[in-house]
Amino acid sequence: MEASAVRRHVVITGAAGALGRAIASRFAAEGARLALIDRDLQHLQSVFAHPEPDHGGTLLHAADVTSDTAMAPVAAAILDALGSVDVLVHVAGGFEMGEPTHALSRESFVRMMDLNAWSFVAVTGHFIPAMKFQQRGKVVAVSARAASQGAAAMGAYTASKSALQRLVESLSHEVRSSGINVNSIAPSILDTPANRHAMPAADHALWVSTGAAARAVAFLASDAAEAVHGQHMVLDGLS
Repeated sequence: MEASAVRRHVVITGAAGALGRAIASRFAAEGARLALIDRDLQHLQSVFAHPEPDHGGTLLHAADVTSDTAMAPVAAAILDALGSVDVLVHVAGGFEMGEPTHALSRESFVRMMDLNAWSFVAVTGHFIPAMKFQQRGKVVAVSARAASQGAAAMGAYTASKSALQRLVESLSHEVRSSGINVNSIAPSILDTPANRHAMPAADHALWVSTGAAARAVAFLASDAAEAVHGQHMVLDGLS
């Protein structure tokens, strides 16, 4: 728990995924009260059917994070229930291999940009005003090491994650004077069941564990990172 021992309120998007669950577990262990968002409420409820004790109840909400209209009532309900939000962790996003860049479909491009870049705008737009009012807050996005350069058949994905990083940097410059830190983690391949299924022959020992990623998020959300603004913590694992 933070040195101040004040119980924090933490919002996590993409909470039902492997990384979202690891981050939720990390903050629950610190004594935070959680508001968890995912697109499928039934799945979210099944994943957190027996949440770790947090002495106050975990809030579960379904929302399409790419939709400002969908996010508005969910964010309002969370702020009404919690009163304030100290940490916002934006895990929600997506990955897909795509066509060669010269043959990239608009649908593929827009889908990746919506999931990985626009969603950051749609989500932060409803929580940043509250953080500015309280003059404090931590925002951590989940980017990717792949954002640093293009790759074959990954044009839309790498462009969208690069766009996310530029949004993180821009927002950081806009709100740091209000006591808000905005950063991201940029992992290589995460060791998740989905990735193991997709790449069964890979050496999983080289990947980044969800626990390690969750610890990096916890650091960026801590008082120890008060001087860190607009940065992307690259998590290479052993790759």
